[in-house]
Amino acid sequence: MAPRLSDAERDEIGLGRAAGESIRSIAARLGRDPSTVSREVGRFGRYGQPYKPSVASLAAWQRHRRRGRCRRPKLAADGPLRSRVVELLERRYSPQQIAGVLRVEHPNEPELWVSHETIYQAIYVQSRGNLRAELSRQVALRSGRARRRTRPQAAGAVRSGRPWLGLNISERPATAADRAVPGHWEGDLVEGGHRPGSGGAIITLVERATRYVILIALPQGKLSEHVAAQLSAGMARLPHRLRATVTWDQGSEMAQHAAFTLATGCQVYFCDPRSPWQRGSNENTNGLLREYFPKGRTDFRKISQAELDAVADELNDRPRQTLGWARPKERMAQLLAGVATKP
Repeated sequence: MAPRLSDAERDEIGLGRAAGESIRSIAARLGRDPSTVSREVGRFGRYGQPYKPSVASLAAWQRHRRRGRCRRPKLAADGPLRSRVVELLERRYSPQQIAGVLRVEHPNEPELWVSHETIYQAIYVQSRGNLRAELSRQVALRSGRARRRTRPQAAGAVRSGRPWLGLNISERPATAADRAVPGHWEGDLVEGGHRPGSGGAIITLVERATRYVILIALPQGKLSEHVAAQLSAGMARLPHRLRATVTWDQGSEMAQHAAFTLATGCQVYFCDPRSPWQRGSNENTNGLLREYFPKGRTDFRKISQAELDAVADELNDRPRQTLGWARPKERMAQLLAGVATKP
């Protein structure tokens, strides 16, 4: 289908008609079919009026707006598409993930595709599908917001003058920076409670190439000795080639990073102050974890390692756009299988 006439093309038609130019001549100059130009001019010629580009543009916009109002939202009717979208939302998939998965699952059935914006409209705008009625508030809106809004950037605190800091992120191997080689991780602590230390903490790890998530409990708190011990135990379950580096912020919980490196062979690199984007995958994961562990209302001291493993498994089962809508657990399984078959 040819694109609609632009305002510039309508101006050209108006100038041509005022100069007495023929329909075919105008169409040839614009690279349009003569019937397109004829219909455009005929909408006004029927009433004995000269062609006016500004009036024609306004009329075209109004026609397009009326058609949009009459179109029924794609997710308004019950059917396999709506059911699948609801199912994936209940599994905490984002609208963008759902849109990608549907195209992978039904490559030759565009009637079962839907854009992420259509899903958002069905959740937030009642007249566009009213999916919210079928979902719990937390699942439908993910972070529990009643409206869409841009998340404000949090201001980071400057952390400098740490004599125990080791290698800077600028010294990290190029294989870690371009995500081409697996085994490079990003790590951080996520804390519970309203005040620091009031609700315990957990370790979050994300593998940069596969986006695979590991969550580690800290039952004895976030003292650096305990963080190093628990992190060492968690990473020791991985093959040696899949624990090459860890990138961390400048938090004091990693003051014992040398002991961790000695135990695991995994080198630690530290980000620059106030630079959370240098651990982008981990920051994103920490945001997703707030769906399960709301900020200010979670006491990690009461959450077991088994519960953390269940949450990590659910996150690793979510398809990722950056992986071509593959799942992190699939990519990690492939890596582990490859390690196992090596002599």
